[in-house]
Amino acid sequence: MRAIASEFQKTLTTRMWWLLAILLVAYIALLAGGFGAFLGWAIGNPEQAAEASSGGGALLPPGAQPWPLVYSFATSIGYVFPVLLGALAVTSEFRHRTLTPTFLATPNRGVVLTGKLVSQLIIGGVLGVLAFAASVGAGSGALAAFGVETGLDQSDTWAMVGRGILAMALWGAIGVGLGSVVPNQVAAIVIVIAFTQFVEPVLRLMASLSDITARIGQFLPGAASDALVGASFYSVAMGGGGVVALEWWQGGLVLAGFAAVLSIIGGLTTWRGDVS
Repeated sequence: MRAIASEFQKTLTTRMWWLLAILLVAYIALLAGGFGAFLGWAIGNPEQAAEASSGGGALLPPGAQPWPLVYSFATSIGYVFPVLLGALAVTSEFRHRTLTPTFLATPNRGVVLTGKLVSQLIIGGVLGVLAFAASVGAGSGALAAFGVETGLDQSDTWAMVGRGILAMALWGAIGVGLGSVVPNQVAAIVIVIAFTQFVEPVLRLMASLSDITARIGQFLPGAASDALVGASFYSVAMGGGGVVALEWWQGGLVLAGFAAVLSIIGGLTTWRGDVS
């Protein structure tokens, strides 16, 4: 408990967490509000929307409602923020050479790593609450402005929000695991940005081209996160074709597995090395 309290103090006494939180809220509100307004216009003007869309097909997958796609921006785009914060919680100790007093105060290195995992799980969940407050607030306002149902009176919507907060928490733990494997702060940040913003979206798009690769692509971390949440704008971006998703609980297990595997690898390698 002392290790967990110490990790909370390390994070909350710096500017990084609230700067990332402000950027997360602003970014998600902008995207969810803009996408909600676009969907609201498209639903109200189906012919113009069909002409504007590539191929002239339907904008939404068959049977899909607009609000889950809008609200899920909190995780499908915002998950990069808890990953970054989790990675920085580890790599900043290597960069600023504070890991030595940390290990002197808590000689059991496994306890230190566990404290970071637990603290970033909780902080990631808090970022999830902020992200969904932004996506639901801006998205529902945009949908309502066009006279489109918001789904706020449906239990499925709030169940999705709850699963999304869990996903954001797990992403925070994944960030800790990544930071323990790649202790260089610059390298960790580059890996997070490159993988989340370029590599995985490309891999998911390529995987959706056939049934065989789609079944493999469902185990990518971003795809597992979307499965846990139960909605993602990627279903629109990929046109719904070839998209294979795990069950929500399977997606959660895959995400937790990524966090566990990365943390174990880091604990057995970098975390056991000499520090100065």
